[in-house]
Amino acid sequence: MLTLSIFVGSLFAITSFFVGGVIGWTAREYLLYNQEPQPTMHPEMYDEDGNVLPDSLISFRFTYDDDTDEED
Repeated sequence: MLTLSIFVGSLFAITSFFVGGVIGWTAREYLLYNQEPQPTMHPEMYDEDGNVLPDSLISFRFTYDDDTDEED
């Protein structure tokens, strides 16, 4: 009787592990691919309707001058 209960318990544990893995994988795939894409820009770049403001944005480009030739 002990051997049968160990066999049934082991079979139940292994089956539960695989079923939980399949359910977890399915839930992960659903949550990853069915969400709205997150905005990639800062909120201050949008107007009150959620449209991008391309004309009123100011951008800066910093260039670093590494021409430091030191001649002794």
